[in-house]
Amino acid sequence: MNKIWALLMLASIILLIFNNPAALVTEMTESAMGVITLCVELVAVYSIWLGILEIVDKTGLSEKLAKLLRPLIRFLFKTDDPEIIKMIAMNMSSNILGVGNAATPCGIRAMKLMDDKSGKATPAMIMLLVVNATSIQLLPTTTIGLRTAAGSASPTDIMIPTLVATFITAIFGISLTLLIQRVFKRRKKKLLSRTT
Repeated sequence: MNKIWALLMLASIILLIFNNPAALVTEMTESAMGVITLCVELVAVYSIWLGILEIVDKTGLSEKLAKLLRPLIRFLFKTDDPEIIKMIAMNMSSNILGVGNAATPCGIRAMKLMDDKSGKATPAMIMLLVVNATSIQLLPTTTIGLRTAAGSASPTDIMIPTLVATFITAIFGISLTLLIQRVFKRRKKKLLSRTT
């Protein structure tokens, strides 16, 4: 992936040198300033939500959230480990609030806890990946922050379309993953029955 980005950047620079050499330095400087401004604005958004998530964890709300989500987590991930359930619950709640970067540490911790050291992804690990990629977002804070930083007149207009789109993708992704897991489980049973 780094090679692709490097190639795109190099191609852009070469095109600017041949088309408008005077604009090269100007465009690079303006882009760098835009990136710094965006980063500073996003730091504020993430500071707030990461702080809220830390408060949720310190006050014991994360355990209550894990208890609330436990039936769903047990159904999707087939686990009773309280630490895994807590990490997945924090991950899911971060994604629901639209702060995917805050969800990442909990997701990585849950993945490590679910790893069976076989060198292959377990069904629970695959499900977590799908849930992360297709998560329902009630409040897409990162996107709202980006729209605010870009000067949108109404940055929250995307809330209902985002909710509908993420709900559909989450249902479809989870259903497809469950279906594929069942197919593989049946195939495995057939192979075992043939060998015995």
